[in-house]
Amino acid sequence: MTALDDMPVGQQRGTVAELEAIRDAMRRGPSDKATEAQHAKGKLTARERLQLLFDDGRFTEVEGLRRHRASGFGLEDKRPYTDGVVTGWGRVFGRTVFAYAHDFRIFGGSLGEAHAEKIHKIMDMAATAGAPIVGLCDGAGARIQEGVTALAGYGGIFQRNVRNSGVIPQISVMMGPCAGGAAYSPALTDFVFMVRGTSQMFITGPDVVQAVTGEQISHDELGGADAHTGLSGVAGFAYDDEESCLADVRYLLSFLPANNHELPPSEPCADRPDRLTPAVRDLVPSDEKSAYDVREVIEELVDVGDFFEVHEAWAPNVVCALARLDGHVVGIVANQPASLAGVLDIKGSEKAARFVQMCDSFNIPLVTLVDVPGFLPGVDQEHGGIIRHGAKLLYAYCNATVPRIQLILRKAYGGAYIVMDSRSIGSDVSLAWPGNEIAVMGAEGAANVVFRREIAAAADPDSARRQHIKEYRDQLMHPYYAAERGLVDDVIDPAETRVRLIDALAVLRTKYVAQPSRKHGNQPQ
Repeated sequence: MTALDDMPVGQQRGTVAELEAIRDAMRRGPSDKATEAQHAKGKLTARERLQLLFDDGRFTEVEGLRRHRASGFGLEDKRPYTDGVVTGWGRVFGRTVFAYAHDFRIFGGSLGEAHAEKIHKIMDMAATAGAPIVGLCDGAGARIQEGVTALAGYGGIFQRNVRNSGVIPQISVMMGPCAGGAAYSPALTDFVFMVRGTSQMFITGPDVVQAVTGEQISHDELGGADAHTGLSGVAGFAYDDEESCLADVRYLLSFLPANNHELPPSEPCADRPDRLTPAVRDLVPSDEKSAYDVREVIEELVDVGDFFEVHEAWAPNVVCALARLDGHVVGIVANQPASLAGVLDIKGSEKAARFVQMCDSFNIPLVTLVDVPGFLPGVDQEHGGIIRHGAKLLYAYCNATVPRIQLILRKAYGGAYIVMDSRSIGSDVSLAWPGNEIAVMGAEGAANVVFRREIAAAADPDSARRQHIKEYRDQLMHPYYAAERGLVDDVIDPAETRVRLIDALAVLRTKYVAQPSRKHGNQPQ
């Protein structure tokens, strides 16, 4: 029996009618004028965004009737339902996902005590249920009228971001402003999406920048989608509209497991696992100095040519992507000869390290496609900390316990060869194409060092240099040198690559590595 059962029928109907009226007011928001203003900015409302995120727009809301308890500065006279954030859960491709969405129409989406507690609750529920959480961010920061209480609310969000890191996928979708300390929550999550023209992120805005440094810059130039996807690397994806942005958030979720105790979702393979890939023979030029787009190689290898690139616009000399092989999710890290000849630099190392860490956190096997001439030389790289940043990638690979396969497409020189998941740092299987060159450095540079005296003393130094280059290449850089020494498991026909990758991944699917007992490692900074 419930309280409603004890009521007369007419009274029950009146109570339910009152509830529906309250719920209707809650769903409509503050006013039609506020909704029109939101649409006029090219932005959807919080509930419209949630409808696009979840299957069939179905969403179960939590604490929709929550209102703030603050007083002063007129707040006691303005206590709208939801307090400016909609929280709850729904399904994405049939799998449970939790979400919160700032409602800019209410207090500018600013965070107060009740607002923060709603986000804390839904983050805790996501962690307890072992399911991803998506934050649809469109807020003006801390609610000034509530003072330090609002700031404490952000502290609770940051704490949960860190506690849930590597436990459940966390995705931030920037659909409006995000300034000051609020920007650190997206930075702590696994993926950040942005929408051009309407979303910005920065610690200090253009006015403060101008007052302190004298520099004049617009909001978009300082912290817009293109600035963060192409320059800072804070965001991984940029879109022209919210609809396409949310469609790709759904697509990304299709690659990720619900939590770190599960494998990524597999699906029936629409591509034959025994399909040969002879086209890749012509995609990679034999001349190690000739450029090509490694994404064309990836497209040939993965199921139906479909892959989802992360941080496409930032550090393009390294390609990081999620794809499927025989229906199973893999993470692909590849040098990109079409950009900076595929060298590793500060940004590229950091980008790849972050991606490797994410894949390892969520049980996604790694396939590394290697065609690397080395690390980028230069004073700015050395003073910028290439040693630290290169060590991040090395640390990420060495620390990874997921299945790891290295494939050397063409060349692999120096320390960059080691860092790109070589056998010596723990790759499970290392394959190479014919014509691969694995060496301390290129033949020309090596000959100039090893035979410098002979070349200098020769009657025809150029002829002697060519002869010694050939000698070095024939002795130490032939395609089977590494295989003879067990550093490469097999040299394969490029046409067999897809088949060999699928076979190796199937064998490694039950891989288990016991970790040393420790609180955590001390990752290079």
